[in-house]
Amino acid sequence: MGTVFDPFLLATTTAEVLSLAHANEAAVARWQQGRLRKLLAAARSGSALYRERLAHLPDDPHALSQIAPVGRDELMGRFSQWVTDPRLVLSELQDFSADPDWVGKPYLGRYLVWESSGTSGVPGIFVQDARAMAVYDALEAVRRCPDQRTWRWFDPLYLCERIAFVGATGGHFASFVSLERLRQLQPWLAPSMRSFSILQPVDALVDALNAFAPTVLASYPTAALVLAEQADLGRLKVGLRELWTGGETLSPAVRQRIETALGCRVRNSYGASEFIAMGWECAAGQLHLNTDWLVLEPVDEHNRPVPPGQPSCGVLLTNLANTVQPLIRYTMGDQVTVHAERCSCGSPFPVVDVQGRRDDIVRMRGLTGEVALLPLALSTVLEEQAGIFDFQLRQRDDRTLVLRLPLAGNEGRAALKCGRAVLQSFAVAQGALPIRVLGELGQAVPHGRSGKACRIVAKGG
Repeated sequence: MGTVFDPFLLATTTAEVLSLAHANEAAVARWQQGRLRKLLAAARSGSALYRERLAHLPDDPHALSQIAPVGRDELMGRFSQWVTDPRLVLSELQDFSADPDWVGKPYLGRYLVWESSGTSGVPGIFVQDARAMAVYDALEAVRRCPDQRTWRWFDPLYLCERIAFVGATGGHFASFVSLERLRQLQPWLAPSMRSFSILQPVDALVDALNAFAPTVLASYPTAALVLAEQADLGRLKVGLRELWTGGETLSPAVRQRIETALGCRVRNSYGASEFIAMGWECAAGQLHLNTDWLVLEPVDEHNRPVPPGQPSCGVLLTNLANTVQPLIRYTMGDQVTVHAERCSCGSPFPVVDVQGRRDDIVRMRGLTGEVALLPLALSTVLEEQAGIFDFQLRQRDDRTLVLRLPLAGNEGRAALKCGRAVLQSFAVAQGALPIRVLGELGQAVPHGRSGKACRIVAKGG
């Protein structure tokens, strides 16, 4: 069985990406507008949902701001009207993504499928065809921060590295699926690429990483911080050249701590299930948006434009690469600041500051000391094992957590019972002493300024 890959599309797309390396903003804008025009045409012809949304608007990319924003709940609720391929059936895709044996393998022989984490409260299913994957592959390969060290000149594609991904591996999540796809595309390199679950105890994770001896590690800032702590304690002994982070806010202090403890360079990125390669760091340490392949509109709480240099309450994403599931002015809770000034690196792409998830590491009392419970791991067990997607988990003390749910009545009590069981089981498996999980039912989940739920809050956070 093949996978979702077209070498001709990858070659032509890579050439297009390379052609803009030294372009000006006007050239980038022309590419963006041309691709937006094609996306709108595809949405009009193939998506009943967008045909309805675009019915009274001119066939002009400059009319983008007149299109009503759309959220994930509406898209998932009208899935058959959203997608442009009628063979994509939500129930069948959900069954496909529930089977771990299909991770990284093609659906219908032509689509890569991944599921969202449900951070917005509504889990999503996203499909990518070979064209979209060619765009993501080209952007990640070409626009990574250019490394000036001599050894990187001889291996720009990281073919001689041992790459480890530490994250959620229990489902069809974008990063995990992407790595498994690469392993299937390049079976001769598969032994040098491995995924490690964040659900395993930290000691077991450290032992597994020491045995694998990666030279490049990809993970979330909170997981990387815990690994840095293990390195400081002399337990993690790996010779990393680079550590790639994404998915959460990376503060300067955390970056410095990771780089010092692990002795490697941290390279941050910006992506989401809706567009996995939204931005990468340049040599000057700034995040740049790939605006030749996306439109990202910073907006306030009423979806009104926010001027450059000011932080937004959210963003509206238009994905110019995916015409199978058109995303046009799609609401996301990321708080961003897009800057008007050009970066010192010379890139024509705008600089963006991103405030993503800011959940806390929860530190509980363990059998032999403190046990760190990673926020993504806690979210994953609640979502995947308890089916709870809208929640806040707050630490009261080193033996007690409080699970807040908007559900009430019998439904809320049943959810709380299930959530309590999986959290208690997970904490003990991590090496913590038995914990209490209290419940607060019928309570709205508090949201931060970015609009995203503050899901995991440590004591004092």
